[in-house]
Amino acid sequence: MKAKPAQTVDAAMNPSRENRVTSNNVRLILIAGGTCSGKTTIARAIGRRITGLKSVILSHDNYYKDLSHLSSEEAARANFDHPDSIDTELLISDLKAMLRGEAVNVPDYNFATHSRSEGTLCIAGADVIILEGIFALYYPELLALSDLKIFLDSDSDIRLARRMQRDILERGRSVESVLNQYLETVKPSHLAFIEPTKKNADLIIPGDKEFDTVLYMLNGFLRHELSSGKAL
Repeated sequence: MKAKPAQTVDAAMNPSRENRVTSNNVRLILIAGGTCSGKTTIARAIGRRITGLKSVILSHDNYYKDLSHLSSEEAARANFDHPDSIDTELLISDLKAMLRGEAVNVPDYNFATHSRSEGTLCIAGADVIILEGIFALYYPELLALSDLKIFLDSDSDIRLARRMQRDILERGRSVESVLNQYLETVKPSHLAFIEPTKKNADLIIPGDKEFDTVLYMLNGFLRHELSSGKAL
């Protein structure tokens, strides 16, 4: 199955930070990559290494569109690996508020019922915001807000194995359904929408390598920039 064109087509655009909405010294790091490429792992590792600064990790999975109005069969057929599946308006609005230092309640998304609800995680007063997700480097509006853009480049076989383990153990899926979804939507969408965003990255990290050197560099870089008040 071919992935349909996305409504946001100018993915190659790399906007400047002139549209940045914050006067606070808050930094936004974007981490993208294919499904199960290690985005959450490196986001958490970066958060742990940024010592002396308040860092928060946000997944754009929380901002999938609410499909509770659909039947379970209709919702199951939705392509969650297409850029239009994300509620970008809400995501951008919440990020702008966070960058202004305002308190934001991050929504919760239930993949079993395909429904979104008001969350309990409140983000406020962060020095560094880390947003991870497969489309983190796709939307021009998001790129315009960011300070640092990272792409995790992981082997497709490893990503598939990780996805099967996650979806079977955590989401109650069958092996057949995971494989069918991968072949019908995940892989085509990766090639059409995710892999091309690699060119928007400031830093490309091989997903099968140790992150220690990269984390050390990022920690020093962010601390220097935050203390100096410079734009990244």
